[in-house]
Amino acid sequence: MDETAPWTTTIRAHRVAVLALPGVPPFELGIPSRVFGSVQDADGRPLYEVTVCTADGAPVLSDAGFVVQPAAGPEALAAADTVVVPPTHAMPELEDGGPLPPEVAAAIAGIRPGTRLVSICTGSYVLAAAGLLDGRPATTHWNLAPQFRRAYPGVKLDEEVLFVDDGDVLTSAGVAAGVDLCLHMIRRDHGAAAANRAARMCVVPPWRDGGQAQFIDRPVPEPTLASTTETRAWALEHLGEPLTLGRLAEHARMSLRSFTRRFRDEVGMTPVQWLTAQRLELAKQLLETTDLPIDLVAHRAGIGSGNSLRAHMRTAFGVSPAAYRRAFGASDPVGAAEGA
Repeated sequence: MDETAPWTTTIRAHRVAVLALPGVPPFELGIPSRVFGSVQDADGRPLYEVTVCTADGAPVLSDAGFVVQPAAGPEALAAADTVVVPPTHAMPELEDGGPLPPEVAAAIAGIRPGTRLVSICTGSYVLAAAGLLDGRPATTHWNLAPQFRRAYPGVKLDEEVLFVDDGDVLTSAGVAAGVDLCLHMIRRDHGAAAANRAARMCVVPPWRDGGQAQFIDRPVPEPTLASTTETRAWALEHLGEPLTLGRLAEHARMSLRSFTRRFRDEVGMTPVQWLTAQRLELAKQLLETTDLPIDLVAHRAGIGSGNSLRAHMRTAFGVSPAAYRRAFGASDPVGAAEGA
């Protein structure tokens, strides 16, 4: 882990400023406080300090009809390590590429260079209007993608993913994808174990990969139809075993064709893609929390050999298992000789 990056400091709690704009939805506004506020170190000290602020320090009216009283004004943005912008339903001019209100533009201009910038759902419009997404990959709610493209053609929009991590600028899709993005940032900052603890405290799934598709026009399965839910739960307990598509379908008591179709409808990816993602997540947890040799990590995660794990991790994360362990986990006396 890069100790020089502002979001990995161990000297003090990481400062997160959440910018509440007029028309902010309460759910999205509360996501950073709830998720980041669940993270503590081994001694029970909070690892994040979350402050809700407004562009001018004045209260704003939420889209639920009640007033949000901020704890701070734009000075919180200037002092933050991470700035989170939830959506707003009261700035229709942004939908056509119009300018930010002067006080909002001034507040965003006061953010220090190098600060990590995050948007939840249509908070991406605010970052785009400020010119902070020009030439960069980003996402937003899938339903607004055509409108967003017309308003901000310079943004490399991908509306089919849950979130996009472009280093110091991160954007998420609609509503609950903001939870996924916050957990992703915790995992990036402090590792999978910390993110999993936060997810457990919030009673949400610990991991949905950013590349997982948004649930676009997918009907909820009829209750009379078979579901893959129990089979997915069973597979998570048997990741180290050979799990063929036939074995999964047999467990679900479905034909291969029905199982594959139902799985994709419910999860947004194929069974093979999902299994690979879950096994990589297990491998990362083992690398973080154990000193097991790389080959044994690969075996326990169901990935096969150390070479296979290296190839998968370089493709998915751009790092080798040894490099990941050096950054996030325990020492590796056996695997340390592996090249990064």
